[in-house]
Amino acid sequence: MAASAKTLAVPDQSNNGDWTVVLPRRGRQRKTFPKLRNREDQRTWSPTDQANDTIRESKLLQKMEICIKKVESSQFYRTLIDELGTTPVLESLNRVLASESKMEMVIYGVGSIENYENPRLQLSLAILLKRKFSWIGSLEVFDPILSATECRVMASFGCSVLSVNEEGRRCAQKATLFFMPHCEAELYNNLLQENWTVELLNHVVLFGNSFEIYEQFVSEFKSSPVVDSAKYILASRKFTREIKIKTLSDDYFGAFHDSSWHFFSPVSPTELQFTDL
Repeated sequence: MAASAKTLAVPDQSNNGDWTVVLPRRGRQRKTFPKLRNREDQRTWSPTDQANDTIRESKLLQKMEICIKKVESSQFYRTLIDELGTTPVLESLNRVLASESKMEMVIYGVGSIENYENPRLQLSLAILLKRKFSWIGSLEVFDPILSATECRVMASFGCSVLSVNEEGRRCAQKATLFFMPHCEAELYNNLLQENWTVELLNHVVLFGNSFEIYEQFVSEFKSSPVVDSAKYILASRKFTREIKIKTLSDDYFGAFHDSSWHFFSPVSPTELQFTDL
């Protein structure tokens, strides 16, 4: 797959998809990404709700502005920024950037920013990181449940909404930060599988669910379906530097609990070999 998909031009006509939305505990909206029949089907996505409602858009824009200010003034955000300035994180970021001046940010599975606070908190953090650090370049977003209103509001904050459901399979041909808090294991697994070479994995930075917790869960529940959907996650543990973040308060627990920065540094193809693929 190309390193970057085309961005979305929002049409006016209705064209709803058949995506499944499940609401689990902790108020987190969780998506199930269906299997696509072929690569050509990945070119057909459009927003679930194409209504052009300026009042609705204005309200959502205000919600996002309030949320961004809330995150920016929080102890959670200040702590996270401080953590990004520590030696282990800086060393890892500099290694991924190498001779490049910027890395693009790709946000998968952001959820509905109109209907839920946790997705607004997560997107707000991504926007603030983009504003804070000059090494973050373009900001691309995708979730199959997004409405046209949400797409337009995201665009006003400098986000490009993808017109392609990559299912997490973005080939990191250059330094790329994948911002994926609380996505399903399958999506992380797809990302790793698509980049399962020494060169490509060294281009990847991932902000998402703790891989260590996946490993602990699988060790306790070996018959769980998670085992099959997390093969690459588990195989990557031996060359992954994971740095956990601190959520500090209940305000940010739902959006960011058990989240970590992940840096991948395999040095030999033999490290990527494992059985039962």
